[in-house]
Amino acid sequence: MLVGLNNVTFEFGARVIVEEATWHIHPGERIGLIGYNGTGKSTLLKVIVGQYTPSVGTVEKGRETTIGYLHQDLLSFDTNDSILEVALTAFERVKQLEKEIEELGIQLEKNSDDEKLLELYTDKLHELDVIGGYTVHHRTEEVLQGLGFANADLHRPYKEFSGGWRMRVLLAKMILQQPDVLLLDEPTNHLDLPSIEWLEKYLMHYQGSVVIVSHDKFFLNRMVNKIVELYQQRLHVYSGNYEYYETEKEMRVELQQRAYENQQDYIRQQERFIERFKAKASKAAAAQSAMKRLDKIDRIEQVEIERPNLRINFQVDKQPGKVLVDLKNVTKRFGDNTIIEKAVAEIERGDKIGLIGANGKGKSTVLRIVGGTEQHEGERVWGHNVQESFYAQHQLESLNLNNTILEEMLSCGSGKTELELRSLLGCFLFSGDDTDKKIRLLSGGEKARVALAKVIVSKANFLLLDEPTNHLDMNSVELLADALNKYEGSILFVSHDRFFISKTANKIWEIVDHEIKEFKGTYDEYVAWKERMAKQQQQSAKEQKAATATPELAKSPTQPATPVKNNNDNLDREQKKELQKLQRQFARLEEDIAKMNAEKSKQEQDMGNPDIYSNKQKFASLEADYKSIQQKLNTANKEYETLFEKIMEMEQQ
Repeated sequence: MLVGLNNVTFEFGARVIVEEATWHIHPGERIGLIGYNGTGKSTLLKVIVGQYTPSVGTVEKGRETTIGYLHQDLLSFDTNDSILEVALTAFERVKQLEKEIEELGIQLEKNSDDEKLLELYTDKLHELDVIGGYTVHHRTEEVLQGLGFANADLHRPYKEFSGGWRMRVLLAKMILQQPDVLLLDEPTNHLDLPSIEWLEKYLMHYQGSVVIVSHDKFFLNRMVNKIVELYQQRLHVYSGNYEYYETEKEMRVELQQRAYENQQDYIRQQERFIERFKAKASKAAAAQSAMKRLDKIDRIEQVEIERPNLRINFQVDKQPGKVLVDLKNVTKRFGDNTIIEKAVAEIERGDKIGLIGANGKGKSTVLRIVGGTEQHEGERVWGHNVQESFYAQHQLESLNLNNTILEEMLSCGSGKTELELRSLLGCFLFSGDDTDKKIRLLSGGEKARVALAKVIVSKANFLLLDEPTNHLDMNSVELLADALNKYEGSILFVSHDRFFISKTANKIWEIVDHEIKEFKGTYDEYVAWKERMAKQQQQSAKEQKAATATPELAKSPTQPATPVKNNNDNLDREQKKELQKLQRQFARLEEDIAKMNAEKSKQEQDMGNPDIYSNKQKFASLEADYKSIQQKLNTANKEYETLFEKIMEMEQQ
């Protein structure tokens, strides 16, 4: 056991968060901590790390156990250091050794014959090698790049980045520290799809235990082998992923309900027997015995799943024309950064479009361009009778913290009466006195529900939603997806929640090479198509590699070279030639990268040789070569990605 709760009860003011909870975290476990919004999942993590002390019971931790805890409060940290420097603070001992080695090196330049100094210098170099000091920069860069940072960003000051990007830096630092137990509170909230997929792969091979609070079903299904549910102040443990939990919980509820009904039948039988015979002298003793049996019986509680039920009912006031928005040759730049260039796109009545892709590609910018709140070059033509409503994360920040929930709803000018608004807020789980709560006292999920309620009250026929599922629990995400499926209007939404996208979108938009690429189909169909394209690309590369390996066949006068089959009948002859040229470059680049990786591995192996450290010149030369090969690899990998995107774009034509 690494960490354990033993019979823990924790109260937050007058409210009980958890009661008589026992939970032990063992090595190698990947646990999903789930529960409805407001049940206290984040609070429970704070109890585990010792920020809160339980009212009853104990929290036990192994003497050597280390815990990493990623949470929203970390965003108060600020510094002028680069993000690379911030992430490298994960390696305190390495940083200390590097400083000591540098100082010893300066001393050795002055006293090169000092054997004790040379011995100490060699010892420090050896220790640096043993703890993997020569690879920390590479590992840190790899993790930061995996989480979506470009090479150019690594040396930018941490304070220049927004909250979401800062959270990624702190996540990088935490996973580089490799604690025995990693506690992650909503880690996917600030990640785009490529970064979530990278994090999944990374955590799959993580040596320690991981506890994840998340509303992302896809993420939990891939990541966890145990679910701990905080429900009705109790912890319920399920051995399996989220899908298993859903099935198992249903079975448990069904069995308990059946046992309850059987017991109720028995109780009614006994009560009828007692009522009938208690007055008869001959049966009085039997009736008395039956009463005693009923008094002693351990009563089974009826199972009623308390599930918050968002009763979302979108209303549409007017029917729009066939085309809601038409983008014609739209260009948007921020300084040297081009988001889209001469982009063309159209949104038709009934479209429910998921706008996806990596952060920094401009998804939210495109959403604002469509909504008319972002200046741009080119035309944005608005359709007939279009009434839009915009939901974005910044709206949570723009809520008036001093307003009550009801006052906030009254201020949005919907024209609805106080009674009508109270009824609507009841659908969003704000009932009775809840509507008189101040906005500043609400959790992230509760603020998100208020902002969503403001969108719904508008009766718009076109919704623009920027990350609408952030801060919502899984049940609320499902209910929102169901409501949007029934919604008669059109939607353009940005989301990284794959479950939500797959349930809601009937079209996918992706920003590729500064253009808006449209895929007419669901998210699942889009993923399947991407996988087919990737396989086809790999096959083409293999065929091209085979062709270049046997040039004599290609040059044979009796047998003309067969072009690589690429299944692109829509390409003209020149385009096909260009595609084949790109495929040949791609194959050569693959070979170069493989050679460079082999060379880099050999250099890393050489760095593990203690003899190298005794010769300062050899060591300096090896270090310079290692940095050089890293730079070449970074450049080659960038070129590889660019070529891959170009080939895929041509194959889609």
